Amino acid sequence: MASYAQFLGRKVTVQYRVGDVLLPASGTFAADSGRSIFLEQHVEQRGKRSYFRWEIPYQYIHKIEEVDEIPEPPAAPKAVPAEPEISQASAASAGAILSPSAASLLALPQRPKTV
Repeated sequence: MASYAQFLGRKVTVQYRVGDVLLPASGTFAADSGRSIFLEQHVEQRGKRSYFRWEIPYQYIHKIEEVDEIPEPPAAPKAVPAEPEISQASAASAGAILSPSAASLLALPQRPKTV
């Protein structure tokens, strides 16, 4: 098996296999046990610092690359101002513009309540 000690302390992205799926993991290369590698990623959430640590066995590693900067997950979307309600007349005219299949999706029948 290959040794990955040359990546120690560096920021890396690893693709590893879980069943038939390849998953990405990125973080700082924290350790190499000779059988597995360990990645660490520091996260600040609600003012509290914590970290995640992955153990990835050698046989599951598909590809490992050193990166200059680890991409951060996208920030939470900002609140969008609510749009004013559409009157029934304008909604009916908008339905006339839509294709028949789209209009049928918009006009869902209400189900009767069961007891």
